[in-house]
Amino acid sequence: MAHDAAGRHGETGLPGQVRSNALWGGGGGTRPAAVTAVLVVLLALGAGRVQASDGSKLDAYLSPGLEAEAQASPDGLFDVIVQARPGKKTADAVDDVTKVQKDLPATGSKLKRKFVTIAGTSATLTGKQILKLAKDDDIESVTRDSKIHMTAYSNGQIWPSAANVAANWEALPATMNYPTIAVVDSGVTNFSELGSRFYGNVNFVTAPTTYGAYGHGTFVSTIAAGEDPGYAGAEPRAKVISLKVLDGAGVGSKSDVVAACDWILQNRSAYNIRVANLSLNTGGDSILYDALDKAVEKLWLSGVTVVVAAGNYAVNGAQSNVGFAPANDPFVITVGASDVHGTTGRSDDFAAPWSAWGYTQDGFFKPEVAAPGRHLIGGVPTGANLLAQFPSRQVAPNYMWMSGTSFAAPVVSGIAATLLAANPSWTPDQVKGAIMQTASVPWGYNSGGALGVGVVNGNAALGASGTANPNAGLNQFRYWDSATGTYGFNASAWRNYAASNASWNSASWSSASWSNASWSSASWSSASWSSASWSNASWSSASWASASWSDSFDGE
Repeated sequence: MAHDAAGRHGETGLPGQVRSNALWGGGGGTRPAAVTAVLVVLLALGAGRVQASDGSKLDAYLSPGLEAEAQASPDGLFDVIVQARPGKKTADAVDDVTKVQKDLPATGSKLKRKFVTIAGTSATLTGKQILKLAKDDDIESVTRDSKIHMTAYSNGQIWPSAANVAANWEALPATMNYPTIAVVDSGVTNFSELGSRFYGNVNFVTAPTTYGAYGHGTFVSTIAAGEDPGYAGAEPRAKVISLKVLDGAGVGSKSDVVAACDWILQNRSAYNIRVANLSLNTGGDSILYDALDKAVEKLWLSGVTVVVAAGNYAVNGAQSNVGFAPANDPFVITVGASDVHGTTGRSDDFAAPWSAWGYTQDGFFKPEVAAPGRHLIGGVPTGANLLAQFPSRQVAPNYMWMSGTSFAAPVVSGIAATLLAANPSWTPDQVKGAIMQTASVPWGYNSGGALGVGVVNGNAALGASGTANPNAGLNQFRYWDSATGTYGFNASAWRNYAASNASWNSASWSSASWSNASWSSASWSSASWSSASWSNASWSSASWASASWSDSFDGE
């Protein structure tokens, strides 16, 4: 990932920036390596059971396994995200954390960030501090601050035609107001092909960091918005701003990503940020409690289309289920990876065998769509660690090929930017609907698998009416958050309703606006949400722990 030239903790001097992401406190302290889960940019995957609770007697929800680990290591340090109950504010969570730290003082225990998108704070706490905090009536959840790893206008490659984005390069004039894509990743070197369209880096990496350029963020940004001859991205006229959450080794923390979402929320108008690309996954909890899911929902409901990678942990095409955040969130566009089969047409495409798919821990089916994600060529800065890892993949100076859902996601982010340039009043729901409605189903493929409803068709999406809304069933559970002046999603109200009415989502798929879709809305409706899935699903920690990104991310 690229080194952030602008300095640490978001202090970049970008105009209009809201500096709300400074660290709280200092302090060192070490923590057991086994306790610190990893946030992956769809390269590595955090392990852990995905279930509703540990069956504890605590008042607050704790990430699966966290209570047992806190009991086993009462003086050990854990990186966590603490959220207050609905109706409470970030300040309430901060006060409660501060109180438990005073009652049970410990070296290395510290407050870190307070958040805007969620009523909570990140902190490093001891096991006994966590157990005491979880008995506080004001605290809704204490979840892991998981680490992240990476998941992977002419263009001579096949993928721009296979995704039908090349036609859009001539379909819209360059004089239109193209939006900004926020690339939440390892940083973006001011690569020549981005030029003046690159607004710079904002750094959110808080842990001791490796500062060498990784290259993943630059690669992602060029797939979304590159313009170099022979290597144009999906929308080569979009602007790019980099939110650096991963260090030179491709590692970061979930709280850093939540802080990046805070920054996007507060600065979206200043930079016309309409799309956020997160080609990363981290340990996931139910949407009732997961801080990153709540943060991307707040962005979505505030007008930012969030596009995320599904993950690379399926084995030989078998259903893997999708339990990592933010890919498990029902609002966002989760993207799987297709193999173009060496042709520009989509009729013979098939899912990459490592592209994750299946139900989330809350019963939602993912991904929604797929995009080319196998053997894509993108830009990397000179000396990037990614090049050092895979030297045989360099195809030209500063260019190499990679495979992964990490690189399928920015194809869709570019398409989203094109749609918003042509339809600036569209909501994220309309963008998602247009992309899903016009996706193409390969021959012999049934909707509801690793390709979602099909492979994206960028030019067809440009002709969509914007009337299809796949999130209609979710929007009835929105609420107005007066503290932030934005909408939020009441996951508890949704869960209670869905538990008693399994047909709650039928409205999303019954509209006549889906009638022209090339896939069967009826078959997708039955697959898009399953009450049996979240109530009976067994998520094996062993299977998640053994998931290896290295083979699937590398591609072949």
